[in-house]
Amino acid sequence: MRSRQKTPAHGPAPLDPRNGLPAAPEPPASGFLAIGGTTYVDPVGSFPLDHRIDGSATLIVNDTDRPETIVTERHRDHPPTAPPPPADHPSLVLAPGERIGTRRGDRVRIG
Repeated sequence: MRSRQKTPAHGPAPLDPRNGLPAAPEPPASGFLAIGGTTYVDPVGSFPLDHRIDGSATLIVNDTDRPETIVTERHRDHPPTAPPPPADHPSLVLAPGERIGTRRGDRVRIG
């Protein structure tokens, strides 16, 4: 019995939407990211951050198998619901299985 070899994909490499350069091959994540009461499977992109009326933090849970960089951002067409973070405030990096509460921003960008 002969094994079949995979034919390499043809065409240009996909571009990274953040910088327009060829994207580095990355193994796909498995698992999910939960933001507040909403779960996103294999999260990519921006998601709403639901601020609670009582001012409590919104929980973000990384149940993927890789670290996730979380950036909280403000919508331009929406009045702020939380005080702005200091300009030098770093992004949040969540390790697999880590959880954190945040009061910053109006949406979460995963990058």
